[in-house]
Amino acid sequence: MISSAVLPEALHHVRSHMDEMFALIHPGSFYERGIPERHRLIFYLGHVEAFDWNQIARWTLGKASFHEEFDQLFEAGIDPAFGTLPCDQPSDWPVIDDVLAYNRRVRKEIDCSIDDAPTDMLHIAIEHRWMHVETTAFIVHHLPQAAKLVPQLAVSPVSPVSPPPVHEMIEIPEGTATLGCHSSDQFGWDNEFDGFEAIVPEFSISKYKVTNLQYLQFVHDGAVPPPFWVQRGDAWFLRTMFGECPLPHDWPVYVSQREAQAYALWAGMALPTEAQFHRAAYGTMDGEERMYPWGNEAPQGFHGNFGLKRWDPVSVTAHPVGESDFGVAQLVGNGWEWTSTLFHPFEGFTPHDTYPGYSARFFDQDHYVVKGAGPQTATCLLRRSFRNWFRPNYPYAHVGFRCVRNAS
Repeated sequence: MISSAVLPEALHHVRSHMDEMFALIHPGSFYERGIPERHRLIFYLGHVEAFDWNQIARWTLGKASFHEEFDQLFEAGIDPAFGTLPCDQPSDWPVIDDVLAYNRRVRKEIDCSIDDAPTDMLHIAIEHRWMHVETTAFIVHHLPQAAKLVPQLAVSPVSPVSPPPVHEMIEIPEGTATLGCHSSDQFGWDNEFDGFEAIVPEFSISKYKVTNLQYLQFVHDGAVPPPFWVQRGDAWFLRTMFGECPLPHDWPVYVSQREAQAYALWAGMALPTEAQFHRAAYGTMDGEERMYPWGNEAPQGFHGNFGLKRWDPVSVTAHPVGESDFGVAQLVGNGWEWTSTLFHPFEGFTPHDTYPGYSARFFDQDHYVVKGAGPQTATCLLRRSFRNWFRPNYPYAHVGFRCVRNAS
């Protein structure tokens, strides 16, 4: 959790990361769609600032609008079903210079009144922006190379030297798992409340995320290749953030939830529930629970592949110091993980006053809980109670999976 004393500094910090992410997009490509079902990129350029302005200045502090058209145009994104394409045209959107001018004015106004803003609203603005840093990262990932301005340090740092994976199932004894958090504990989004303890029966879980090599065997057996893969002749390649490389066999595979479910069924297993993920990640042999899989120490680079240190994944065996007490690897980092749990409210759910639609509009039996973290996930989002979610056939995000076998 971000300390209240440094919230203004934290907001400036994430703004700079957001600016760096948008700087990866060629100016002539802002009217394209990185993902067919989503808005054109120009929307995201204005959205994060409009969100801050509406949430903090207009709806919380009561400031008068200086550009009502943009306040509404950039207020909320869309989450259409896979294959449902928007019909707007580039000419329907304002020019980039006008959007940038709006952004500068918003930042100036927010900075002048930041001392009057409630701390929970600043937390919301900061974490919302970090979420969009990550969302922009996987949208940029799907852009054609010609639409990107490749940064000078585009190649990820050298991966840690890791042994090849020896896949095994790890037994997790029956125990409790705390899902969510209590109102007095810390800042959290509305879907994180109210925390409760779930009894989780004994089960076994794969030590590592499913790798590209494991999934390749599934493809050889007739499955559709993942969207990040490219085939040329008999050879398979992976589309990385800024290029292409021979398919890394020991990297985690990124797929949709339906593809993950199909693999698990093919392998004679299942996807973990949200409670099973929590039990494997945060539970311990002595019955206590940890803040993170590795313990209660704040996240560091040696714990896993998160925090925008790399553009791409690493081996599933990297960062062994980040394993859970049960010995399960990379439950936080190197790719989010699908669960079999529909995204739903916990008992006692109450929507946030100024952002009532954040979670509630997705309690529709068509979104599944995603846990863990990806390479571009900010460390402030690594808290145990944080919940992410996507539609089951959404193929664009950096989400992998692992399998479980339930006790008979």
